[in-house]
Amino acid sequence: MSADIDPTEAIPQVTAEMIAKTSAQRAPSPAVEPTPEARPQAASTPAASTLLSATRPDTSLARSVRAASRTPDAREAPSAAPEKDAPDKKGQPVAEQPAAPDAVLSEQPGSSSFVPAEPYGEGHASAGLIAAGHLSSLVQIPTVSAWDPQYVDHDAFARHRAALATFYPRVHALQSEPAGNHGLLYRWPGRGRRDVLHPYPVVLVAHQDVAPVDGMDWADNPFSGQIRDGVVHGRGTLDDKGSLVAVLDAVETLLGESFVPERDIWLFFGADEETTGESAQIAVRRLYELGVRPWLVIDGGGSVVTDVFPGLDRQTALVGVAEKGLVGVNLYTTDVGGHAATPGRRSATTRLARAVTRVGRRRFAARVNAPTVDMLGRVAPSATGLKGTFLRVVTKVASGPLSKLAAWVLAGGGPEASATVRTTVAVTELEGSAGANVAASTARAHLDVRVALGDTVDRTVKRLRRAIRDKKVEIEVVESSEPSEVSPADGQQFALLSEAIGASYPDALVVPYVMLAASDARTFTPISDHVYRFSPFVMTCEQRQSIHGAGEHLSVDSLGRGVHFYREVLRKIPG
Repeated sequence: MSADIDPTEAIPQVTAEMIAKTSAQRAPSPAVEPTPEARPQAASTPAASTLLSATRPDTSLARSVRAASRTPDAREAPSAAPEKDAPDKKGQPVAEQPAAPDAVLSEQPGSSSFVPAEPYGEGHASAGLIAAGHLSSLVQIPTVSAWDPQYVDHDAFARHRAALATFYPRVHALQSEPAGNHGLLYRWPGRGRRDVLHPYPVVLVAHQDVAPVDGMDWADNPFSGQIRDGVVHGRGTLDDKGSLVAVLDAVETLLGESFVPERDIWLFFGADEETTGESAQIAVRRLYELGVRPWLVIDGGGSVVTDVFPGLDRQTALVGVAEKGLVGVNLYTTDVGGHAATPGRRSATTRLARAVTRVGRRRFAARVNAPTVDMLGRVAPSATGLKGTFLRVVTKVASGPLSKLAAWVLAGGGPEASATVRTTVAVTELEGSAGANVAASTARAHLDVRVALGDTVDRTVKRLRRAIRDKKVEIEVVESSEPSEVSPADGQQFALLSEAIGASYPDALVVPYVMLAASDARTFTPISDHVYRFSPFVMTCEQRQSIHGAGEHLSVDSLGRGVHFYREVLRKIPG
């Protein structure tokens, strides 16, 4: 961000009405769009690092073709009111914009093929070394997120932002504005008029904040950023500064080559993904008010793995087409407390312990969801040996009347497989008294609940109540989000991702999957039907377990391939 952009400027908040918008209200992938040649070309280039003050999408050219191309059941995007008070870079109001018509510019399907892939080679590997230096420096800045704003190190985020401006001056010169205290939102104009927003852009997402490291057994300083034996070590290398660097290095180099994408590219880098996700909500609200509906959104998530599917010896790229829901629950118990020498018959801590034990014994039913069936169907044909035969049997059963049997088998396949098919509960915090010889008057446990596709937050909380079976245990829901909608795994957007992955990992089998964790991606689903979660790096089981744990690290080779992945995505985006 440039120095003259006030980070305290008021940005509209995401409203509950917008986020709760049903799929029938969401913008479609319509049929026809004027070609790039039909759109007026730019007469001049705006000043560097200006606020996002371009006009809304110009839909006048589409009106003559919209009636002929609209199908009877075509969905329309909601209209947006004029923005009269959005401040520009110098603090002056942006000129009043025309309200979007009742339907935004129609979208043409695009070419069935993309520009030829540029296979990853030695020339691209050098980019990984440069990116590794950037990542090492950023890891050394502890941008740890916190639920309580008073515990956020704002100076660390300011230094992190300054480092990004130093490493990526061309990106820094793009139109930009803050999204909350430390979130960053950039617009890279595509072909056509630079002062008119493309209605169906591509959004690349990553986050700057990292999870805490307190109480973890790190062999080295978690913020050392040390590069050793071709590996970058430290908190955030995988989650999510690796993706942040891969995106920025790709964009910076393409800008240096005077490359112009076929449509607008938006870059959003959150600052509170690990906690509130507020900066993502602000960014989505901004895009919504500007009248754009992303053609494609890519956030971090799945990775390239080799140790997940039995009987499969090749690399597999897991692209998240959905993510599980999230419920944060506090359990509270109370008692008179007092001296530990005279405990009551059922103290606050023993009652809480019983409740936690009951929750742990009550496992949620396993259920195979559609993306998992699709994933198995794409993996099974490539599996070999007895394990491969077993996988094919499970796949066939999963799509038939005995799907519950397949779910039961998958639930017994280890923590990751089990979490794919059922709602999970983890006890992450326990609190009792403040002293070793004091009986607690209040005890608390926090449950981190991940809601499976096909389930709901409300049903999940009711099941927890039934499992606890104690009215004296107070249950407080402190945060919640439903499982996300599922993005298609058979359209042009998924095909583009597959080709870009193939350029960096030519032997990888690309499959859809359900992301087990929560991310900023879910915030974009009200404004886009094509939201995907993929981190373009090879991750072993050990690495995946190090996310939010100790020993997080990323190889320089994977980072270089990640940079190349984003270059290919940007090169292949159709007009």
